[in-house]
Amino acid sequence: MSPATLIQHLADSLVDRPSAVEVRELDGSPSKIIELRVDAADLGKVIGRRGHTARALRAILAATCLRAGRRFVLNIADE
Repeated sequence: MSPATLIQHLADSLVDRPSAVEVRELDGSPSKIIELRVDAADLGKVIGRRGHTARALRAILAATCLRAGRRFVLNIADE
């Protein structure tokens, strides 16, 4: 499973409107960036209280990418 697919699956299960979830993989230097966009009403569910959910998503992403020897950064867009 690719890192972008993993984030898509996790975000879909967290939000009320999974059809509004968008995940894009962008080239960055030195790591790739995974941009996550959700509906404005679901933004709090993805970030979580004091950022706990966002931190957990980033930790899962880091652990997954560590095995593959790649580095990804999760960016949660708030627009």
